[in-house]
Amino acid sequence: MEKLTVTSADIQEFGKMMKKMSFFVAMNISLVEKILNRITLYKYNKGEAICHQGGVGDSFFVVLEGKLRVSTREGFIFSRTLAHLAPGDCFGEMAILNHVPRNATVTCEQDSKIFVLLADTFDQLLAENPAFSDEIKRISAERDFELKSH
Repeated sequence: MEKLTVTSADIQEFGKMMKKMSFFVAMNISLVEKILNRITLYKYNKGEAICHQGGVGDSFFVVLEGKLRVSTREGFIFSRTLAHLAPGDCFGEMAILNHVPRNATVTCEQDSKIFVLLADTFDQLLAENPAFSDEIKRISAERDFELKSH
């Protein structure tokens, strides 16, 4: 993992991605600006795990570049793939929203660039915007159902 300098082009791309994510649509412009000012960008290498099942949920992620695999560990050896993520996809909201350990491991299938929003910033945004909070809770509940139904 390598922290990158966020460029104005990166900020523009993240802004475009936000417009396509239903839960960011409910945000007012001042909250969007707060996110854009606090977002960080990291480069992960192929095979590197971004987060681990059971780990602390301290960040929310948005894929800028690359392809990721979401999996759960079942037993000591067996791992089941739940999903693949691509540019514009997000993950990590369940752990930071509910303050619970991560329920899956996310691994890079190719070199990837990932936007990261820390939990304290995320919590502040939820507190300041009830519509944003409601949308995140809805998405979290849908993903939780998907996990339980596999």
